[in-house]
Amino acid sequence: MPSSPSYVRDYSKRGEGKYDKSPKRMADNRARKKARYSMLKSGRASTNDGKDVDHKNGNPRDNSKSNLRMLGRAKNRSIKRNKNAEKA
Repeated sequence: MPSSPSYVRDYSKRGEGKYDKSPKRMADNRARKKARYSMLKSGRASTNDGKDVDHKNGNPRDNSKSNLRMLGRAKNRSIKRNKNAEKA
């Protein structure tokens, strides 16, 4: 709820969405979408299957077939995403 009736939300890059609109984040997001699309086309994923595409090495731009696998959402989203984390 806005603090006043005349409040107008600012959706520009200066605000809370600044991080998501950075060129690096947008490129990573495009790569993730391409990975999902390639998994759909190869038959390793299906629409509304409740699973995520996991990048084994943690690099979202590395969409080689050997680096991609399907994991359940809870499992994929619980993997630590820092530079010291080893992914199996």
